[in-house]
Amino acid sequence: MTGKAPSPARRAAELRERIEDANHRYHVLDDPDIPDAEYDRLMRELEALEAEHPELATDDSPTRRVGATPSRTFAEVRHEIRMLSLANAFSDEEIHDFVRRIVERTDVADPLFSVEPKFDGLAISLRYEDGRFVRGATRGDGETGEDVTANLRMVKAVPLRLRGHGWPRVLEVRGEVYMPRAAFEAYNERARRDGGKVLANPRNGAAGSLRQLDPRITAARPLAFYAYALGVVEGGDLPETHSAVLARLRDWGLPVSTLVETARGAEGCLTYYRRIGARRDTLPFDIDGVVYKLDDLAGQRELGFVGRTPRWAIAHKFPAQEQATRVVSIDINIGRTGAATPAAKLEPVQVGGVTVTNATLHNADQVARLDVRIGDTVIVRRAGDVIPEVVRVVPDARPPGTVPWAMPTRCPVCGSEIVREEGEVVWRCSGELVCPAQRKEAVFHFAARRAMDIEGLGERLIDDLTTLGFVGSVADLYRLTLDDLIEMRRQADARDGTTPETVKAGKIATKWAENLVEAIERSRATTLERFLYALGIEHVGESTAKALATWFGRLEAIRHLPWPLLTRVPDIGGEVARAIGHFFEQAGNQQVIDDLLARGVAIGDEHPPSPKLRKALDAAAVLAALAIPKLTDKRAGQLAAAFDGAAAILAAPEHQLVTAGLPAETAAAFVAWRTDPAHAALLRDSFAARAHLLAALDAAGAEDASAAPLDGQTVVLTGTLASLTRDQARTRLEALGAKVAGSVSKKTAFVVAGSEAGSKLDKATELGVEVWDEDRLLAFLAGYEG
Repeated sequence: MTGKAPSPARRAAELRERIEDANHRYHVLDDPDIPDAEYDRLMRELEALEAEHPELATDDSPTRRVGATPSRTFAEVRHEIRMLSLANAFSDEEIHDFVRRIVERTDVADPLFSVEPKFDGLAISLRYEDGRFVRGATRGDGETGEDVTANLRMVKAVPLRLRGHGWPRVLEVRGEVYMPRAAFEAYNERARRDGGKVLANPRNGAAGSLRQLDPRITAARPLAFYAYALGVVEGGDLPETHSAVLARLRDWGLPVSTLVETARGAEGCLTYYRRIGARRDTLPFDIDGVVYKLDDLAGQRELGFVGRTPRWAIAHKFPAQEQATRVVSIDINIGRTGAATPAAKLEPVQVGGVTVTNATLHNADQVARLDVRIGDTVIVRRAGDVIPEVVRVVPDARPPGTVPWAMPTRCPVCGSEIVREEGEVVWRCSGELVCPAQRKEAVFHFAARRAMDIEGLGERLIDDLTTLGFVGSVADLYRLTLDDLIEMRRQADARDGTTPETVKAGKIATKWAENLVEAIERSRATTLERFLYALGIEHVGESTAKALATWFGRLEAIRHLPWPLLTRVPDIGGEVARAIGHFFEQAGNQQVIDDLLARGVAIGDEHPPSPKLRKALDAAAVLAALAIPKLTDKRAGQLAAAFDGAAAILAAPEHQLVTAGLPAETAAAFVAWRTDPAHAALLRDSFAARAHLLAALDAAGAEDASAAPLDGQTVVLTGTLASLTRDQARTRLEALGAKVAGSVSKKTAFVVAGSEAGSKLDKATELGVEVWDEDRLLAFLAGYEG
């Protein structure tokens, strides 16, 4: 018998309690107990319940953390008890003086202090009435702050209701809103990638996020909170020491740093300072010092204040993590995948106790946003293990005659062209096979199972082969001998200071080397698809490599093809085609390919171009593929019909282009385009390559092909097949023209379902997509493959 469903009010209360408990475990205890998907489901259920029953909505509901209405301004909040500023100390002597003064005034010989990190964020106060969060304010000038209640509701670490029991009727909690380092870096990385605004540092990010007029912006920022003090307290009893108060706040669900401790006397405080300072770079948040507070609250009251600062507390500051220095040069670092990252070479400066001479500028767009120039005075920030970065320029200190920086056109390591595809942030070196900076990554990819499949050639071996100079490019793999590998291992052991047990026993293990030599030898025989994929060309995955191999048939055709003709293959757009073109334009890459072929790598499945290519090589289609401004497919057809060949098209006067049917502005744009010698050469080369491909088709006697049986059809595989691997089934289906996809949609022609088929089979049934079992697939394949 099924129990009665709870009333909406009771269910809403249950959901709020469960969600707030999940928030507490995640943001305060760092011990989540439900997956994100379950959390989202509970939140959606509560949102729907409150939408259906508006009378159930409460101010402390977790749904109030999203979708709040933007404010026009912030109201003023007058603090009933001033939010204090602490005096700063920068030396051990100042701390000894601070403790000595407390001893003299309180007559306590060895006072106990509550010691805690000084968080680098924004100080705020949270007011709770009867355990419910009712108002949040910034510190402001200490007397008056700004009401940021709506924004603080967006910070999930701030509890909207206190936990447990025994809290005062009014409880004002003070603490710091901050931005964790990892979240700050991730946020900025997304902003750089998407062209958004980059935050200068975690502290500015926290302050700016909390002062957004639209709380939805605050909700999207990765903010956290730690409590460290009290303000107004009415109607309740609290412990008599500061450390015990913080423990009580933790019991009530407020996040309190686990780094909070107690220390005895000046030496105890300084020991804590040095210990936290040593850990500073590994902490998940920024701190700029530590705070010492007399732990005894009665003693605090006795000591009182001097102006706006308490006599019983002091901030012991760390060395600054931001400093000004001058940019000597802007250099380019090439990463293992070819990414070109600008870095500023700086006049040496001490930042956070470390001498900094280089700082990252992230990417060319960031350099442009900051307008960093050689000779500029800049602010450099160092935080934790994050690489020092330039965060802003000091414009008033800019010397005359400086010019904006531009990305170099050539790789500083190998001299290949540095390119950036349209819409991309990152510039890359296009010398994938020849650039030493990319060597390890190139070899690792080349040897992969789906590429040249060199079994046994793992990362450690590749690292040793490239570092010790035995492999300079992927082609050098095919020059390695057994003696080379054994010598490489000897040098690696000597470098690492290790002596294998076999060597100690007077023997040399060679089986691993023999196996690797055999694996390299086996890999010499390959297919065009595998070879193209193994080259590691940007954007060329297995499916693109297969398409290139299927449509063009021969490596020689592909490696010398102008990029516009590559777009004649379905699913290869301009961005991918340009990346392939840039790769093959680099002399170093071409040399490595020549070396591979000269050292016995043999492509065994080359064939004439696909007959389907003939229709795609229509002159008008080739003109349209050149991406000439304002030249639409229709205008390309008019141009191709009016002029015979590249020479005539390039020589035609503007008025003849108009006579041929091109609008005046299109004709003018074309003339301007062809004036560039590189553009004119691209047009000529494209038409010459078109002629060569058509001649190859004629020589092969290839006519327009009739459609393959599965041309234009999308197939999905799911489950386990008994007689074929997934890869084998994919290959045989693709050979018949199918596109094998990973997900089911209305456009799927049919789904092949093996044993233990899962959600894809369910989706196919839901959409009415035809489902084949393994027997039907095998019968179909047999009908076309003999």
